[in-house]
Amino acid sequence: MFKVNEGSADRVVRVLVGVVLVALALTKGWMWAWIGVLPILTGAMGICPLYSVFGINTCGVKKTS
Repeated sequence: MFKVNEGSADRVVRVLVGVVLVALALTKGWMWAWIGVLPILTGAMGICPLYSVFGINTCGVKKTS
């Protein structure tokens, strides 16, 4: 369905931000911080649906012409 469109640096940053947000949700009780699950999932899969919509690709794979 979707192709991988996130590079390794992008994926690492997403997972780290997601983990921090989920940790805040667990420790501080901030319900909005559960949104951190989304960057964890997109970083783990390497697919960002919004990147697909806007034609962004940080994967670094060169297209052949």
